Amino acid sequence: MNHSESLVLELSSHGLPRTIANRTRRVYDRLAEVYPLSARLFHARAHTCALEAAEVRDGMRVLEVATGSGELFRRVVRANPNGHSVGVDLSPNMARRTRRRIWREFPAASTLCQAVDARYMPFRDESFDVVFCCYLLELLAAEDIVRALGEIRRVLRPKGKMALVCIGQNVKHFNRIYKIAGGIAPAFWGRQVAHHVPALIEATEFRILKDCAIRQGFYPSRVLIAGRD
Repeated sequence: MNHSESLVLELSSHGLPRTIANRTRRVYDRLAEVYPLSARLFHARAHTCALEAAEVRDGMRVLEVATGSGELFRRVVRANPNGHSVGVDLSPNMARRTRRRIWREFPAASTLCQAVDARYMPFRDESFDVVFCCYLLELLAAEDIVRALGEIRRVLRPKGKMALVCIGQNVKHFNRIYKIAGGIAPAFWGRQVAHHVPALIEATEFRILKDCAIRQGFYPSRVLIAGRD
């Protein structure tokens, strides 16, 4: 048994559930029109930190996995007007909404937005300089987290960077509330995994370069920048 397999078994024993991708896709399809409010209220500071720490330069090939309603993706395109920016999301409605907004706001930019499962991405090996992935791992089972991170590593070029944002676990009262919310609506909230993420990153042969805690109001986030050697 290799390190990744042993880690998956360990995390599964901690109660991380199996991925409920079909239910999650349906929930986020229904919430596509109102989700931007949540992103602005709770995720904006973490998005800013991730974008700055990833050091996106104009002319790069950049991928965002799990774009949601496109708040970070808009920033990526603005920072990379002469490069190529690709966004994917499990929810077709989220991907469609993001695509329409990007085409309207940045008609001259080279962009692509489509519905894709992060565990099986249709991109060639070593296609991107930077990959962003925000608030996705909470919705995946342990084995699918490893699979998605492996896909990100596959499509990332050598010396490329992955910017990963998770819901923080450093605020006790927030943790209690989130656990209750996740029990009520697991397909939307998922469960917190930030404490496990560094080991999962290293198990998929990334090297952690930066690890930052961010708060926006009462909402904590953890931003990790990892490099592929």
